[in-house]
Amino acid sequence: MPMFATAGSKLYIGGVLPDQNSDFAESDFDGETWTEISRLESLGSLGDAASEVTFEDIGQQRTKRIKGTRTAPPMELVAAIDYDDAGQQALIAAEKTNDNYAFKLEFPDAPAGGTPSERYFIAIVGSQTEAYDTANNVMKLNASLWVNSNVVRVDAAEGV
Repeated sequence: MPMFATAGSKLYIGGVLPDQNSDFAESDFDGETWTEISRLESLGSLGDAASEVTFEDIGQQRTKRIKGTRTAPPMELVAAIDYDDAGQQALIAAEKTNDNYAFKLEFPDAPAGGTPSERYFIAIVGSQTEAYDTANNVMKLNASLWVNSNVVRVDAAEGV
């Protein structure tokens, strides 16, 4: 697959989607009504990491490491403030709750007549702040998504 730029990617917020005891699958996001979060400048990063668990082995005089629980670092969003954007309004409203919301990230990599790559996950909107900076800057909406699930990867597909 060729490389592609982040430009053209889209992020959507869905409704409240509670956590579950097993990993999410693409079908768990069926039926969601998606609202695009517009005016995005930065999507941050999305992924998973294991916590480090250590053991001090006296006999070997060595610290041993194993993987513990999994965690995803916050996905830090930056957007130009747009009071009329329904996606930004949904993001701000979601921050006022303690609920997990469904999110869909769509990449601009669809083959001709095909479908793009997508990422699905749930997250709590942990923060939303406005940044004003200096005179020659666009006022920004910054939001932190606390990812609380695995990230479901859907690859781009050729058209049928």
